[in-house]
Amino acid sequence: MIKNPIPWPNGARCAACITFDMDADSLIHLEHPKDGHRRVSAISMLRYGPEIGVPRILDTYRKLGIHQTFFIPAWCIEQYPQVVEAIVAGGHEVAHHGYLHENPQAGSREEQRHWLQRGIEVIERHTGRRPRGWRAPLYNFSDDSADLLIEEGFLYDASLMGDDIPYLISTAQGELVELPSHWGLDDWPQFVHSMDLGYMMPVRDTASGLAAFRQEFEAAYAYGGLWIPVWHPFATGRLGRWHGVEAMLEEMLGRGDVWFATLEEIAAHVRQCIDRGDYRPRVESLPQYPGPVSVS
Repeated sequence: MIKNPIPWPNGARCAACITFDMDADSLIHLEHPKDGHRRVSAISMLRYGPEIGVPRILDTYRKLGIHQTFFIPAWCIEQYPQVVEAIVAGGHEVAHHGYLHENPQAGSREEQRHWLQRGIEVIERHTGRRPRGWRAPLYNFSDDSADLLIEEGFLYDASLMGDDIPYLISTAQGELVELPSHWGLDDWPQFVHSMDLGYMMPVRDTASGLAAFRQEFEAAYAYGGLWIPVWHPFATGRLGRWHGVEAMLEEMLGRGDVWFATLEEIAAHVRQCIDRGDYRPRVESLPQYPGPVSVS
């Protein structure tokens, strides 16, 4: 089903990285700039992520001996520095996810560059190294995003949904490794319900919600794909859900032929395979269209 499978390290059947977007309460302040500070219950729900969920997640990763990737808005890094320090101390990757989870598509090119550079500065100051990867807040990758990322020396993006395996996105400025996911691997449709955020969905029980992610994993495992869940600590980091996730991860790791790695490690492997001639990826030129599409 995958026509051009990539060779994963040490004969692994597939590559996997659980990515956590630690948005915390940036979401409520962005959605309600005038009165977000008064929405105490919503803030408590979102703060559960850095205060309770992430320490629990890090304990599991330490027990299982894996290193994974966290996408964190720079404002959240400034608000929760101790959590970020623990993530870095555990050997995990901190990647760029905007400043206050702002929408890149709503800003000019210069405004996008400002928030990208401000986020880079915050990440570098708190982690000691520049970020190599970026995920657009709410997948809102703009027609300027690729150029700006290339200008700042990023290795990869993880916002797009155009394949089951890594591919390249190319502009006149250069190229990036794209590590794709999709909405079927996002935990919001399964586990999030919030009146304050305007997202009213039936909440799935743990077994039913995780079944969707397991089915996606089994397909990646069968055909040599890439499994990148897009999860949030305030949602999947909840006690009952993480209890189920930990058991699922133990089973996956027990197979012995699944490569769990950070997205930076996966992107570096992809780049190395391309440079050696071991892998010829699909290349997508961006932006797909020079302007609005109209018909007459």
